[in-house]
Amino acid sequence: MEIRIGIANTGRELSFETDEPAAAVKKSVAGALDAGATHLTFADNKGNSYIVPTTGLAYIELGTEESRRVGFVA
Repeated sequence: MEIRIGIANTGRELSFETDEPAAAVKKSVAGALDAGATHLTFADNKGNSYIVPTTGLAYIELGTEESRRVGFVA
């Protein structure tokens, strides 16, 4: 699943692929925001970790969990 994170006052967004299900990502983000956490931590498919400050979050976009189709559709 692709995650795109917009950060306030930044011209670019953070985009990466993860194996975590969308429900788990939503739950961790909502839990951190409700608890007043200062940052969120994400991990991508390649083992990289991302620490994002919650004060600068503009948006978090979660992509679909479906795999992409390859080939032609009749």
